[in-house]
Amino acid sequence: MPGPTRILGLMSGTSLDGIDAALVEFSSEPHFQWKLLSFYFMPWEEGMRKTILNCCRPDAALQQITVLNYLLGECFAEAAVQAVHHAGLAMQEVEAIASHGQTIWHQPEPLFMGRHTGRGTLQLGEPAVIAARTGRPVIANFRSMDMALGGQGAPLVPYADWRLLAHPAENRLMLNLGGIANVTLLPAGGSLQDVLAFDTGPGNMLMDALASAVTQGKWNCDRDGALAAAGKCHPELLAECMAHPFLQRTPPRSTGREMFGAEYASWLLQRAHELELTPSDILHTATRFTADSVLTSCRNWAQKHGPIHTVIAGGGGVRNPVLMQMLEEGFAPSQVCTHARFGIPDDAKEALAFALLGYETLQHKPCNVPAATGASRPAILGQIQWV
Repeated sequence: MPGPTRILGLMSGTSLDGIDAALVEFSSEPHFQWKLLSFYFMPWEEGMRKTILNCCRPDAALQQITVLNYLLGECFAEAAVQAVHHAGLAMQEVEAIASHGQTIWHQPEPLFMGRHTGRGTLQLGEPAVIAARTGRPVIANFRSMDMALGGQGAPLVPYADWRLLAHPAENRLMLNLGGIANVTLLPAGGSLQDVLAFDTGPGNMLMDALASAVTQGKWNCDRDGALAAAGKCHPELLAECMAHPFLQRTPPRSTGREMFGAEYASWLLQRAHELELTPSDILHTATRFTADSVLTSCRNWAQKHGPIHTVIAGGGGVRNPVLMQMLEEGFAPSQVCTHARFGIPDDAKEALAFALLGYETLQHKPCNVPAATGASRPAILGQIQWV
């Protein structure tokens, strides 16, 4: 693909904050280069956020899911139009749109259905609607081929981590603190085959749900870690959380709202009430659980490959100073910084990553990491909806 190519990446994560849109210019000549032209964020209206949450349940109505798929397509299209306008460009100057969509269910482990078992993943945000509204080709359903090849369809960001931020002489750990936390280990001078990546457990998802519960819905997150900062950790409850079976699994592994969403938050809240914890103690313990699940996972698997020189964090969790202090203390003496140091806004990383995956799809290049997902081979990801 000669000359610079502009791809718009769209992403809405498990935290359900809103749609992230990153407009990125890529070039492969004379060597791979990228430039973030703009980043735009469109928050979910509270009513839409609740509608999406209601469809992230195993008993969600099929009619609602079907309609929501097209409705979210309209929302992603609106975010795309606004992002391109924000960049001062016309939509015709964008080669394609790469949309991750909104995950409402991720089932990487086999599920028994009568005499059969199956796995799957479902992201909503109808690509045909986005293409129809914007007039641009849309690349979507990035996780499907990896799952078809026996992988978990996640994590997919490790390819972008390696392509954008690998270092020839430094072991780097990429830490994404989204609704779910995940890490990518980039060995110094390593190839894509040397990359190790996996989900560590809950990120902001659990803390957000608990903050909403203890404030009777007034807060949808622990703002600036204020609740956690006023509390203390309850060791018994923390130990119960750390005994979660997911944390014992060996990578490849991935998870989502199905495991650490509303049902798990309700259990934790009930146990906290039985133990007579204050709201601040609940949030402090949940924050410690998030930090310790990251740190323990890295000690068990990532740090076996040598000392980590730099931890590069991104996602909404970097705005929680209590969580970040716990991670900085736990990772010491490794340096902890954020993506902003490398010219990537802390909230833009995943949208940028899917823009890159879309770019590689158009060039017919595989960009999954089988060692991270468990797929049987590298694969070209995404399905293209032409206009």
